[in-house]
This record gives sequence, C-alpha cells and structure tokens, in this order.
Amino acid sequence: MARHRKPQSGLAFPAVSRGRGWGPLRTGPAAAAPAPPTECLGLAPHAEQPTVGVPLAGARRPPVRGAHRRPGGAGGRVMVVSVAAGALLAAAASSAHAALPGEHTLDRRQADPDESAGAAAAPSQAPQVLQVSQVPTLADFADRLERARLREERRAAREAEARRPKTRIPVMGTLTSNFGPRWGTTHYGLDIANAIGTPIVSVTDGTVLEAGPASGFGLWVRILQDDGTIGVFGHIDQALVSAGQRVRAGEEIATVGNRGQSTGPHLHYEVWEPDGRKADPMAWLNARGVPVAPDARA
Repeated sequence: MARHRKPQSGLAFPAVSRGRGWGPLRTGPAAAAPAPPTECLGLAPHAEQPTVGVPLAGARRPPVRGAHRRPGGAGGRVMVVSVAAGALLAAAASSAHAALPGEHTLDRRQADPDESAGAAAAPSQAPQVLQVSQVPTLADFADRLERARLREERRAAREAEARRPKTRIPVMGTLTSNFGPRWGTTHYGLDIANAIGTPIVSVTDGTVLEAGPASGFGLWVRILQDDGTIGVFGHIDQALVSAGQRVRAGEEIATVGNRGQSTGPHLHYEVWEPDGRKADPMAWLNARGVPVAPDARA
C-alpha cells in the first residue's frame, strides 16, 4: 500500500540573507535573534551567530517528514527581531552624533556671517529715552526778539556812523570876511552872516570847553575838537551846550547873534592849533572835505 505524502505548507518563512540564496529560518533555542551589525557600532559580538542553511538557487526545500507543524507565530517573531535591530541601529547612530558635537555641529554665525553681522547691527529693542530740548516759552521769544532788535539797532548805528560826515560847515549863510590881515591888524577867523537865531553846529566831534561870556565876542562857545584843535564860535546869541558836554559833528550848539564888537548878525569862527597858533579856518575846512567859497572881501 502506498504511503501518502503530507502536503507541504504554503507558508513562506522569512530568511536571513547569506550569500546569494534565501533559506528558512530555524526556530528553537539555537535560532536566536540576529545580532546587530558589529562593524557599524564598533562593538564586539556577544556570541557566534547560528549557522543558517541556505540552499542553492533553484533548489527545492526537502519535505519535513513525520514532523508535526509547530503553532504559527514565526512571522511575528521575525517582525519583532527586525524592529529591535532597527531600534538598536538608530540608537547607535544618535549616540555617535551626540558624542561628537564639535565635529558635526555648525555654528550659525560661521555658516551665515551676513546674518550674524546683521544681528549685531540691528538696533536694540529696549526702550530708548529721547533727549527733548526745553520748549521755548513766550518770554524766551520776547527776549530773543529784543536781542535781535538791539543787534539791528547797533548795526544800523554803525552804518550811519560810517556814512556820517566827520566835518561840517558851522553855519549856513554868506561869507562876509575871511582869514587875513586888515588895516594894521589880522582877522583870525571866518565871518558868516545870517539872521539872528540861525542854528550853529559843531564842526567836528569834540568836547565843550566853555560856553558863556567872552571879551570882544560878547558870548561864545569853545570846543576841544577830536583832532586836538579848538573851535571858537563868537558873537552868538544863545549857547545850547555846557562845559564838559560831548558833541558830534553837525550837532546844534548855539544860534547866530550880534553880541560883542559886531557890525551885524553873524558867526565868527576860529581854529586854534594845540600850541595856541591860530590857523586859517578856510584851509582847515578845505583839507577835511568842506569847501568854503572865498566870496567875501576884507
């Protein structure tokens, strides 16, 4: 009687790669889980790996005779072994990276110098205190306006002083007698006739030496002029200045009169040099840009 062969199981068992072929994974005490790769982790193997039978390519697996099938579950054990091996590999790789931070970690400042420079140049986000000058008050504006007004007045005064004539003719009128000799005497001044009360002005800047009565002149004013000479104004009707007063060229100092030894209302003007010598007033005025027409006769 022919013996019936047991049907072969159609279940394919995962195998461990060894060479060119695949073979069935043996179970039992000797079929432990494959050890993790020792070459990658640099670890010594714990135990010698079990020998796995690998048939040649195309060879048929011999049938298992007279052996009962073990309960299923080999596939699940193989899956667990694969997951465990992957976890060990991942843990080993992480440990390797963590052990060498200086070799595998790149500083962001080295990787991107522009970003580092931009971060250093970026303004601080901390609150900043702004220095605000004090708001001018109405009094400040008024003070500034007053100072500006004074500056303008001083500037205008300087300009006016620059334009102001430094020498003036003493009185407007008719020249009736000039400097020179007379019958047995000398006439030391200029006689300029005009009506009584006609204004008489200072010829130059100076200081009043005397204002009052004088022999022969009736009433006079004497001024120490800035060039050192003395101006004499005689036969006046009224003196408008006093001794020690500062006067300027063109400032009114007296009025035309007919006092003293006079033949009619006129001004008698003389110029005395610092040494007492009496100069020709016409020549003195002409030298300072004030012409006097010699239309009078002796």
